[in-house]
Amino acid sequence: MSFIIRAVTRDDLQQLTDLAKQFNLLNLPGDKKVLAEKIARSEASFAGELPKDKSEYIFVVEDTEENMVVGSSLIIAKHGNEEVPHCYFKILKRDHFSQDLGLGFIHQVLRFQTDADGPTEIGGLLVDKLYRRRPERLGKQISLSRFVYMALNPERFEERILCELTPPLTEEGRSEFWEALGRRFTGLPYQEADMLSQTNKEFIESLFPEEDIYLSLLDAKARLVLGRVGEATKPAQHLLEGIGFEYLDEVDPFDGGPHYGAKTKEVLPIKIGKKLALGEFKDATYKSNGLVGFGSNDFRCILTAYEIRDGVVSIPPKSRDLLKAELDQEVFVTPFDGRKHS
Repeated sequence: MSFIIRAVTRDDLQQLTDLAKQFNLLNLPGDKKVLAEKIARSEASFAGELPKDKSEYIFVVEDTEENMVVGSSLIIAKHGNEEVPHCYFKILKRDHFSQDLGLGFIHQVLRFQTDADGPTEIGGLLVDKLYRRRPERLGKQISLSRFVYMALNPERFEERILCELTPPLTEEGRSEFWEALGRRFTGLPYQEADMLSQTNKEFIESLFPEEDIYLSLLDAKARLVLGRVGEATKPAQHLLEGIGFEYLDEVDPFDGGPHYGAKTKEVLPIKIGKKLALGEFKDATYKSNGLVGFGSNDFRCILTAYEIRDGVVSIPPKSRDLLKAELDQEVFVTPFDGRKHS
């Protein structure tokens, strides 16, 4: 099979909706109307028609033999501005010591924070259940391809990248952390509050406590999931950790899921990748393997064998046809195994 990673188009709406319905992601819901609006925003973002704090880029991986969208991922160019700030709980430690008793405790506390000059955020990672565990590692491809696009278009993104990982939820999709904390301050069920927060953060800032919240006062179920990653999300966690993301000691104020982050230029696919001219070597041996992508408006990216010589990269003719790139075109190349170019 042949796969291409590309910018989403309105023609992908039905297939993307079917894919999203397999899962339960807030930033890529299985709602055709919502996804139609998101695709329109993505097309305008790729075309450079929206400011950074309104831009959202959706990528899909297509099985070109079946003409079928089988995976997705997205980038929110700036998560947090004056209108809709980025909200989170910072996890801090506070020392308490009694001189009379000679006894002390170190307590963990949650401190509510907002950021009106937020980072770039990545999310929306989906792979069709029928295409998981394939040797092409489509989840890794669609995840890392976002960094290829960011490396080609750095001016469109922030100097920091954030990823909010999904924590363990109940079988009904309920958050124990929200039930123990957020619901008591807002009166709203988890799904409704999380959906509302996508466009309106006022209720969080107005109703959440300004004072530190001691974790020892929360029930055991809530403490158990705080900062943890759900089983289905662990592969994404391990991938992020492998390319330079670190836990920020911050959690989502709704479900307690951990926030991971990194400096954009230090993320491994960007740091060790190269911008090169696309060429053709008749005697190429193609011993390296990686992602090769190009474009701002009409982004395309593939996993392919390649060879680099003197600032020029050559890929097999079949890969070049799939990529639809012209010779001498500037492309970005990054090794798929995470090791530097030879």
